[in-house]
Parts: sequence; C-alpha cells; structure tokens
Amino acid sequence: MTEQNTQPSRSGIVKSSLHRWRISPWSIGAAFIAALVMMPILSIIWMALTPEENAWPHLMATTLPRYTINTLVICISVGVLSAAIGMGSAWMLTMYRFWGSRWMQWLLLTPLAIPAYVGAYAMVDFLEYAGPVQTGLRNLFGWESSRDYWFPEIRSRWAAIVVLTAALNPYVFLLARTALREQSGDAYEVARALGAGPFARFWRVGLPLARPAIAAGVAIVMMETLSDFGVVDFFAVQTLTTGIFSIWLESHNAGGAAQIALVILGFVFLLAALEKVGRSRSRFYRTSRQSRPVAPRRLTGFSAFMCLALCAVPFVVGFVMPVGVLLYHAINKPEFWFSNGLMSALLHTLTVGGAAALITVIGALFLVYGVRMTGRQLPRKLMPLTTIGYAAPGAVLGVGILIPMAAADNFAADTVLAVSGWDPGLVMTGTAFAVIYAYCVRFFAIAQGAADAAFGRVSPSLPMAARSLGRNARGALTEVYVPLIRGSVGTALLLVFVDSVKELPATLLLRPFNYGTLATRVYEQASLEQLEQAAPPAIMVITVGLIAVAMLARAGK
Repeated sequence: MTEQNTQPSRSGIVKSSLHRWRISPWSIGAAFIAALVMMPILSIIWMALTPEENAWPHLMATTLPRYTINTLVICISVGVLSAAIGMGSAWMLTMYRFWGSRWMQWLLLTPLAIPAYVGAYAMVDFLEYAGPVQTGLRNLFGWESSRDYWFPEIRSRWAAIVVLTAALNPYVFLLARTALREQSGDAYEVARALGAGPFARFWRVGLPLARPAIAAGVAIVMMETLSDFGVVDFFAVQTLTTGIFSIWLESHNAGGAAQIALVILGFVFLLAALEKVGRSRSRFYRTSRQSRPVAPRRLTGFSAFMCLALCAVPFVVGFVMPVGVLLYHAINKPEFWFSNGLMSALLHTLTVGGAAALITVIGALFLVYGVRMTGRQLPRKLMPLTTIGYAAPGAVLGVGILIPMAAADNFAADTVLAVSGWDPGLVMTGTAFAVIYAYCVRFFAIAQGAADAAFGRVSPSLPMAARSLGRNARGALTEVYVPLIRGSVGTALLLVFVDSVKELPATLLLRPFNYGTLATRVYEQASLEQLEQAAPPAIMVITVGLIAVAMLARAGK
C-alpha cells in the first residue's frame, strides 16, 4: 500500500504565488485613471509647500485676511439663505396643495440652468442707474438725478450674495423635497394630534428629519460659492478665488497662487468634513415599510396666494429676471446673433464639452468596472479620492494643471527640437487639451457616481452567466453591463457636458490664445459692459442648461 503525498508540490506553490502577485490590467488602468484625476490636487500641494518665492508673509500682512473674510461672509450668507429658501419652498410644496404648486415644483429648478455670472450681468443691467427700475422710479416720482433718492449700491458684496443665492438655492430645494417626500406622514399626524400647529410641525418634526439632506445641500452650495469667480469679479469683491487670478496674472507669482489655492482646498476639506459629521450624527429611519406618505393639505384663499407668492420669488429672481433681460437685448439687437466669433465659440464649446464628457464617462466606467473586477485594495481605496475634483474650484484646478503641464510641454518640445531639429510646438498647453483635462478632473465625480450606482443595479448573476459562456471581462462589460446601464451613461454624458459648457474659471486660465467658448465670450463681453453682445451666447448656455434641468425634473418624478 503506497502512502499518498498530501503536501503541495513546488510547482503548485510557485503558481499560487504568481497568481497572488499577478497584476490585473484592470487594476493598473483603474489606478492610472485615479492618479490622473488626483494629479492637479497633488500638484497644488507640492507647489504651495515648495514655492520659488514664498509669498505667505506678504499675503498674511496684506490681502489674505481680506480675501478670507469676504469669502467666509459670502459662503456663510449664501448657505444660510439657500437653506432657508430651499427648505421653506420644499416644505410648502410637499405639505400643501394650491393653485400652481405642481408647476412650481419644476419651475424652482430652472435657476440651475443659468450660470451665476450670467445672473450677475442681468441683475446689474436691470437695477443700475440707467436700468429700467431706477429709470421708472425717476419718471414716476419726478426725480432728476441720483442725488434726489437713495438706492443700494449694485456692485457690492450683498448683491453677489443675492445672485449666488438665487442661482444655488435649488440644490437645497431638490434634496430637501426628496427627504420630505420620503418621510412618513404618521409623524405629522401624531404631532397634529398632540396640538402642534403648522410652524411647530415644521420646526420640531420636518426640519430635524430633513437635516441630513439640508446639510448635504448647503455643503454643495457653499462649495459652489467658494469656487465662483465670475460673480465676485464682476461685483469687484475680492475673494480667495479672485486672489488666485490677481497673484498669478498681475504679480506673476505662481507659488503665491498655489498657496491661496491651498487655502481654498482647506476650506473645501473642512466643508466636506462638517457635512459628513453632521449627517453621521443625524440618522433617521422608517419604522415600517407600510408607513403612509405625507398627505398634502389643500389651501385656498389668502393662504394659497401667500404660498404661491413666496415660492415664486426665487423663481422670478433666479430665472425670469435674467432670462427676460437677456431676451430683451437679444431681440432688440438681432444683428449680434451673427457677430464675428460667436459660431467659433459655439463650435469650441461643443468640441471641448463633448470630448470632456465622452472621455470622463469612459474613464469612470473603466475605473468603476476595474475596481469591481479586481480584488486589490489600492484601486478600491483610490476611487473615493477621485471625487475631490468636483469640490475643487476651477481656478484651483487651473493652477494645478497649467504650471506642471506647461513645464512638461516645454521640456518635451525642447527635447524633440534638440534631437530632430523639428519644433512641434506646445502640444498640450497650446491646444484645448488642458481645458478638456480640467473638465474631466472637475466633473469626474458626476460620471463616477452615475456609473457606480448603475453597476450596482445590475444583478451579479448576469455577468457571471456571460463569463460562464466564454465571455472575458471586456465582453461582459460591453455585452452585458453597457446595454443595461445605457440610460445612466447617457445622463452622465449630458450632465458632464452641461457643466463643462458653464465652467468659467478653468477655461479662462487654460484656454489657448485666441480660443474662446460661450462662457468666456459671455464673460468678456459683459466685462466690457456690452450685454447686448453677451446675450446670444448667454442664451445658448442657458438653453443647454435647461435640457439638463428638464432631465433632472423628469428623473425626480
């Protein structure tokens, strides 16, 4: 009787070891995409910590306190006002039914289609001394000049707060409305039975239950406010974002610009941490699957009129007023629809926006699928870090991309010239490559979130069946996953494209010479007080944004 050898063979041990250390192409690709998305942020940190000329002492003694105070005042004010307007309108439209309430649920989302800087230009044109409001007041009361009456200063910090609140409060409204709809109506019935009035039910029941959603919305609003450049620049308010442009373009100090960008990143991380802590400490769950939804009460008379009027104010200020001003100028001066450079700006916008959307979504699909395919911990831990680009302002990304890319571009061009005698020029910074790269980094979180959620809705048995039928990983992706998630992929493509169309700071910093988009054309013409010429490209940008809002409203039904 022979004794069987139960010890594994040497060849088996070697094969097992090789399999354990074998690097998957999906893992390499996922890690490479994550590194590309994180590179601008790492570049900012490196340049800020190792500047050629340390600007910290000068900044701390002169401009940085003013930049910081203005930024904090605007961010906090816009966050508080957006929370009040968004939560208040969401509460009225969820808890009550009145004439126009169904339309108002979607109309309150329309300010998202208008870039904040476009709203700023329209507001100044509407309220300035020669605008229709002050002209009407002088004609009505017989005033002859500004010395005869008092009118608030339009180009000021408070005006920037109003414009940014009007443009960004729909973020809070959308999240708060969703949270209120998902709540059980039993809690409100109990509160009503205990004698709580409408305000008490709002303050003691609705507001605490919707606090996590409000915190998330306010965090988005404050991050968008922190990244704004067009509004504060037009109103001559010095913030951290405008400081980047001033230090870099006027003082020619790239290190100082990176140091201010690092301060902005610190605020971004602080906001993200506060939002996460606020939501983690406020967890509310449904106690039953059979809980009844909130039953809205029918309002009539004066109460219905007041609710409609209060809900209509943010819609009128955030959408009707700017669109009305732009349409007036566009119709009154139709010749500017055929002005030189408008069609090229439209073509550039479609080109860079479309390329960025396509590359971003493909990269997000590869990253999410690669993380799911590989069991490696590194890509899985890197994937959440790729969303930081969405929180980073466009000006910050511009600094983090342009300076190292320009150095690499010049080095490559000099090397090719020295070796071959042919000068290829600046391939990356001399073309729209840097702009597309900035869009991809800035909006990668949108595509990644949509792809991750879509992959999670596909049953694991379907790709497993495809693999058992002989399909490899790529075949399972193209033949199983992509057909099932094409709706989410299309939505991600549209959202990234729309956000790319509206992006201003990164485009201003990274565009090649004499290369304009619709956003930069609006900024240039409005900065020259030529709103008539800025109206056509602004209307084009708004039209693209309205398409995304329509899809967002449809998805929220």
